[in-house]
Amino acid sequence: MTPRDFDILRACADPNLVGAWFRRDKDSWQAWFAFLAALFALPMDEQQLALYRQHTGRENPPEKASTEAWLVVGRRGGKSFMMALVATYLACFREYRPYLAPGERATVAVIAADRKQSRVIMRYVRAMLTQIPILKGRIVRETAEAFDLTGRVTIEVSTASQRSTRGYTYAAVLCDEIAFWRNDDDAADPDYAILDAIRPGMATIPGSLLLCASSPYSRRGSLYDAFRRWYGPEAPTGSPLVWLGDTLSMNPSVPRSIIEAAYERDPISASAEYGAQFRADLEMLLSREAVQACVVPGCRELPPSTRHKYFAFTDPSGGSSDSMTLAIAHRERAERKFGSQQGSNRIKEADDDNWHIVLDAVREVRPPFSPEQVVSEFATLIRSYGLRSVTGDRYAGEWPRERFKHHGVTYTVAENTRSDLYLALVPSINSGRVRLLDHSKLENQLVSLERRTTRVGRDLVDHPVGGHDDIANAAAGALLGAFDAARRSVSTFSIDMEGKVTFKGEPKPRPWQRTPGISAVDGEQHPDWQTAHRAAGLEE
Repeated sequence: MTPRDFDILRACADPNLVGAWFRRDKDSWQAWFAFLAALFALPMDEQQLALYRQHTGRENPPEKASTEAWLVVGRRGGKSFMMALVATYLACFREYRPYLAPGERATVAVIAADRKQSRVIMRYVRAMLTQIPILKGRIVRETAEAFDLTGRVTIEVSTASQRSTRGYTYAAVLCDEIAFWRNDDDAADPDYAILDAIRPGMATIPGSLLLCASSPYSRRGSLYDAFRRWYGPEAPTGSPLVWLGDTLSMNPSVPRSIIEAAYERDPISASAEYGAQFRADLEMLLSREAVQACVVPGCRELPPSTRHKYFAFTDPSGGSSDSMTLAIAHRERAERKFGSQQGSNRIKEADDDNWHIVLDAVREVRPPFSPEQVVSEFATLIRSYGLRSVTGDRYAGEWPRERFKHHGVTYTVAENTRSDLYLALVPSINSGRVRLLDHSKLENQLVSLERRTTRVGRDLVDHPVGGHDDIANAAAGALLGAFDAARRSVSTFSIDMEGKVTFKGEPKPRPWQRTPGISAVDGEQHPDWQTAHRAAGLEE
């Protein structure tokens, strides 16, 4: 049995442990040895202290081992191997049984966006446990995704999910590529939510370690938050360790020509992938505060009304990967302000500042599903709002047009791209002129949208890597479509002496006989038609 006080740098130097793996090119691992010394508060030589200061921006080395650390390291920098080394060391060289209840096991969890990604680290773990004789004797049981070891310790892979990470007793949690985590809930901030689910499982084992590593992405999320708060000389004493390292600094064996070619192709992308710099060209499109200010609490759906002109927008899907979504919206006056002039029988339409656009209904069908059945259900909902048409993108050629037509609904291809829709929706949300349903996935998808500036200076908006925007796309299309449709129609109308109203500004002017005592403008009840005229600002 190996000594319990055997520190990790001694394990890296011992040829009977992992020392043989560093023997051939030991100098290229010096930055990582400095990181391990900082992580476990081990004595540093002058070279390691200089590397510590270079990669943390701090002056004084830590006085005690870290319980939380963050690695912001470029691609191919050696993160996965080092995390596997830390996981194996903590599972084999620490004693956890005094802190475990009968039947309980301490878990060293390797968590990634999906199981395939986490297997990269587990392959390194498997190699260490099976190829090092001293450690091989610790294996009690091996499965495809876990190793049960003596001492009631398990090394196990898991996916980034709030649900699957609960219920464990953690000795250590290693989070791989956390800047790119997403989950099935379409949460705007899944990394925060998952870490909140993990931390209670670490509370009962003293010295348990949370190690998060990733190449950087946008300036948001838990990785950037940790970097912003704890990197550099202003970091509070005792704060979590944050280590920043570009690819060549952490792994000099990577050919410089590969990195130079990447910078030549796309400097901004390469600065994140290899230079470990957070991308400056990505930013949030909408703040959560602005979106939440537009949400009507507790309102899940609004019923159809004959008083409103509705607009429907769909985001089609073939039923195998993405959701198929539908949204319906209308525009209504925020305040009924009518203009009138002496001797005029025309009403001035309220300007755009006096309108709200309201989301009435949202539907999402997640895969797998039958497109034919979903189109039938959507067409029924569309007709219930008095509509015979729906707008959508150019997805999959003619099949949406043909299937909706089969159910009595005309499918019109949208003129604007989804990026254009999102950009056009921003002023209305920020000014509070949108009324959104209380729909958590819609809110999260809107908040997670990213604005990216292209090389030619054009703004593009899309969901983050691994995310979704199916509901947000349908809602944006419906809201903007409702605004434009209402603005194009009923701009002015005329009333003859017999009380017949003719609306103008539509493809075909339509006569409408005003019922005595009901306003021709807003449909509200009045004692008589004269009162209705006066309320509308009209004079005979």
